[in-house]
Amino acid sequence: MSERIVDVTVQIHHRTAKAVLVSDDGSEDRRVWLALSLVEIEEKPGGVAEITMPEWLAKERGLI
Repeated sequence: MSERIVDVTVQIHHRTAKAVLVSDDGSEDRRVWLALSLVEIEEKPGGVAEITMPEWLAKERGLI
């Protein structure tokens, strides 16, 4: 069985060498860390990004 991959649009709050802090609505209360080793990021203007990640990770972090 193959792993499902999803794309999620997020607001980037902070980034380190190994992870990115994001939220799905720009709210500081809903920020979650994502390991860069588990996601692919396509940054857009205004601090927005489209992140491709495994569906299980998006669900675990409350992004879908």
